[in-house]
Amino acid sequence: MSELPSLPVTFRPGHTRVILLTAGVAIFATISGVALLLEQLGPGEKLSFVVTGGLIFWVLAQLARVKVVADDSGVTVVNIASKRRLEWAEILQVNLRQGDPWVFLDLSDGTSLPALGIQPGIAKQRAIADARALRALAEAHTIRDPEQHQG
Repeated sequence: MSELPSLPVTFRPGHTRVILLTAGVAIFATISGVALLLEQLGPGEKLSFVVTGGLIFWVLAQLARVKVVADDSGVTVVNIASKRRLEWAEILQVNLRQGDPWVFLDLSDGTSLPALGIQPGIAKQRAIADARALRALAEAHTIRDPEQHQG
C-alpha cells in the first residue's frame, strides 16, 4: 500500500467547488448588474434583485463548503447543512461503491454518515484515491487504538 497522507489533510471536491463558486459570483454579478441597469426599477426593487442574487450565491457557497478533514485525533465531516466530529475509533468502514454519489462512513453506533467532501462526480479518479487514503488512515488509526483490541 502507498504511504499514508500526512495529517492534517483536507479532502474536498475541488473542481465542483470552483464551478459552484464561479457560477455563484457570475449569477450575483449578472442579477445585480441587471438591477442597476433597469432604470424603471425603484430602489426597493433594485435591492430585491441584489438580495436575490446574494441568496443564490449563498446557496451555491453552502454546496461548495463540503469537506472531510482528517487529523491525528479523528475526522471532521462538513456537509451542506451539518458538521460532525468523529473520533477514529467511531469509523468502522469507509465506503465508495460503484454508483455512490459520495463516500459513506459506517460508524460504530450502527449508522452511516454521508461524507460529501469526497464525491466522484467530476473527478472520479481523484475521489477514488481520496476514499482509499481516508480508508487507509482510518484503518491505521484503528489498529493503533488499544480499546479496539480488548476482548
